[in-house]
Amino acid sequence: MASNKIVRRIISSSLAPKPVGPYNQAVLADRTLYLSGVLGMDPKSQKLVEGGAVAEARQALTNMGHILKEAGSDYNKVVKTTILLNNINDFSGINEVYKEFFKENFPARSTYQVGKLPMGALIEIEAIAVTGEVETISML
Repeated sequence: MASNKIVRRIISSSLAPKPVGPYNQAVLADRTLYLSGVLGMDPKSQKLVEGGAVAEARQALTNMGHILKEAGSDYNKVVKTTILLNNINDFSGINEVYKEFFKENFPARSTYQVGKLPMGALIEIEAIAVTGEVETISML
């Protein structure tokens, strides 16, 4: 008899910063990966990188890459991101950094300006990705 059990696996990469609260870096449920909000923190110092929202975005996306890899995924398998900004005026600069990591077949995305982010961060990015072999079909 086949098992209908779905495996829920906790994902943690030592190359990404530790969570700043009671949550995991990511959780893999079956083949869907849910990444918690990622800040632009240096994994060694556990402090936000200097250089403003663009520098924090680049570090957050780098950190996200380590978590994706740990789960057997990558940027091409991200299906949805949510970007939280301290200041919506950083939107265009963040887009330029975003395109360094997501080069084609961009994931769905929402971007919001919020009242305040943890640790005084200027940006936080969360994502949903998949694992395994993926075929992308464009309906354009």
